Amino acid sequence: MSKTIRQQVITCCLTGLLVAAWCGRQANGQYLEQIDEPEEWVNPLMGTDSKVSFSNGNTYPAIAVPWGMNFWSPQTGRMGDGWMYTYSADKIRGFKQTHQPSPWMNDYGQFSIMPGSGRPTVDQHERASWFSHKAEIAKPYYYSVYLADADVTTEITPTERAARFRFTFPETDSAFVVIDAFDRGSEITIIPSERKIVGYSSRYSRGNLPNFKNYFVIEFDKSFAFTKGWCDSVYSNTALQLKGNHAAAIVGFKTKRGEQVNMRVASSFISSEQAELNLKREVADRGFDDIRREAKAIWNETLSRVAVEGGTHDQFKTFYSCLYRTVLFPNRLYEIDKDGQIIHYSPYNGQVLPGYLFGGTGFWDTFRALYPFLNLVYPEINVEMQEGLANAYREGGFLPEWSSPGYANIMVGNNSASVVSDAYIKGLRGYDIETLYEAVLHGANNEGPMTAVGRAGAPYYIELGYVPYDVGINESAARTLEYAYDDFAIYQLAKALGRPKAEIDLYERRSRNYRHLFDRETGLMRGKNKDGTFQYPFNPFKWGDAFTEGNSWHYSWSVFHDIEGLARLMGGYEEFVKKLDSVFSLPPVFDESYYRGVIHEIREMQVANMGQYAHGNQPIQHMIYLYNYAGQPWKAQYWVRETLNRMYTPHPDGYCGDEDNGQTSAWYVFSALGFYPVCPATDEYVLGAPLFRKATVSFSNGTQLVVNAPGNSAQNRYIGSLRLNGKEYSKNFIKHSELTKGSVLDVEMVAQPNESRGIDKDDFPYSLTNEREN
Repeated sequence: MSKTIRQQVITCCLTGLLVAAWCGRQANGQYLEQIDEPEEWVNPLMGTDSKVSFSNGNTYPAIAVPWGMNFWSPQTGRMGDGWMYTYSADKIRGFKQTHQPSPWMNDYGQFSIMPGSGRPTVDQHERASWFSHKAEIAKPYYYSVYLADADVTTEITPTERAARFRFTFPETDSAFVVIDAFDRGSEITIIPSERKIVGYSSRYSRGNLPNFKNYFVIEFDKSFAFTKGWCDSVYSNTALQLKGNHAAAIVGFKTKRGEQVNMRVASSFISSEQAELNLKREVADRGFDDIRREAKAIWNETLSRVAVEGGTHDQFKTFYSCLYRTVLFPNRLYEIDKDGQIIHYSPYNGQVLPGYLFGGTGFWDTFRALYPFLNLVYPEINVEMQEGLANAYREGGFLPEWSSPGYANIMVGNNSASVVSDAYIKGLRGYDIETLYEAVLHGANNEGPMTAVGRAGAPYYIELGYVPYDVGINESAARTLEYAYDDFAIYQLAKALGRPKAEIDLYERRSRNYRHLFDRETGLMRGKNKDGTFQYPFNPFKWGDAFTEGNSWHYSWSVFHDIEGLARLMGGYEEFVKKLDSVFSLPPVFDESYYRGVIHEIREMQVANMGQYAHGNQPIQHMIYLYNYAGQPWKAQYWVRETLNRMYTPHPDGYCGDEDNGQTSAWYVFSALGFYPVCPATDEYVLGAPLFRKATVSFSNGTQLVVNAPGNSAQNRYIGSLRLNGKEYSKNFIKHSELTKGSVLDVEMVAQPNESRGIDKDDFPYSLTNEREN
């Protein structure tokens, strides 16, 4: 055990028997055996207390169904602001249909609905109403809030491509609803005889979207008492069709106090006719409460795939709030036509084409844990996603690395290779893997139409084995390390597909390119110039520059596929463990000069009091588990529990950085179950230690994984012994194939580390170096 851990454990023990006993009573008193409705434990407001300079999640309350095409969210921010909902805000400006993956990516195809009373107005500031979280209910399947200035209560419940609203108005001759189609090209038509509004929004924030429109149709159950059109700041009491840069409409009603006006809404990226069809198919004449019950049932079924027992109130809430985030993205982009055929608008070429498509995810984040979690628990949805990726390649010429909903020029790496390979390695079938393999080869050997598609610096990487620091390609070391891992993913897929030996060998060799950047002087990864010299000067605490949203202390561990090889470069297991320990014992110093200011990711590391460990961003999130590769798994168990306890709560400030499309949530869910996919595209998960006293994962093939840890508690965070299907199990990893055929893990949880378990080299997880030597 490291000196740091010993000191912390001793300090905890010496705080006094009375304090310890009190803490134990509190923890035991709060433990709950099991719950029946996991959807009721979700807090969609978790992570919403965020801002540009500091992220506690940068989330918004997504009122949706899992992987739905459309989400709905209350909108506190101004039109076009990526921070559409912030917990500290006082006013709501509207209720927005959104497809936003993150505030940094912003939105596409959005429009907003806002009820009011009194003087009808489109102006987003004038129509805004004060609200309180005390009069707000947020569930995955239902949202309600009282708008104080308007004296109106708004309720929302969703389907995949539609929703129902219910407005409770005061007594007034001027109750109204604003339909705001936003700027950058929009159109609205009011049809009073049908109590209907149709239109489209063409606003988007990232990439190039040819022929893009989000068509919507809105119907009310009450006739309009008046209508008012608005286009590019000009009102009209007579115009029923508005088209311009920014179109909006107001429809009004005479209401009695407490009168409810119902609204149903659907949209389509294909056509107005398809939006009507989506409305008819998903909502029809069903009432608000019917839709709410259906959405609740969908969430119950989805979240119940993973049932946890024996945890505290906050642990249950955090777990299911994270699981909720894990199954939101990416969004379905496909629709079902009048003949029942699956079709989609293509953001890659602007055409309407057959087949599946998804959008709204960044593989730089989500290849690490989100997609592996789908492969484990929800493989059927990832089969659709994989076919959607094949369609994206056919339509755009490359696989996306960040889709919003088409190509977005942000982040680094070629991690679509990992997403494709991991699905196939984990046994997913029923999609065009041959086209996907062609796609990953194409992406691995070519620069794309933008730096975030294909591989920026591919000619250098192929020739030299790395992307040079001094040739004008930013974040070159991060790119090199990720390309090397992505080559490993291709190597694994090539073997599984029985490709020619020369092809397999090529990607196996390229997967070892990480070695080019290892600097023996510092024992860390370092940018390298075209002539083979290392970048100079070198500050391992410098964020950015050769790395992406991190420094060398974060990225030096990005050798997911060959930790044995990395440990040897660092001088062997003892030196490797010392290096791991140093991440937590170093002060949280930083050099922000590359960014010319302290970016929020830096600040989130600085305040966490975990040294250089920056869990709020993705590059280092797997690093804790690497103790398992060097014979000290108890340190992984310690730091996993520390991170679960300290970095997550079920509250508006509940994350320790950007949540990022389910990745940071998937880390929590995996880690709470007791294992983590350090290296996607292998069949292994690396062990930590479970958080709950029991967890049951129900797989789609009808089998179950049961993790029993009855002695689990705040004090008992270490694995004393482990039995797999009744047999003693000493390894520091477990195979996906073993879990999914149905398994029982019996875990003895103890208060002191077992330093004799998992210490033999045969117990260590997969590394490429070991494969080559066996």
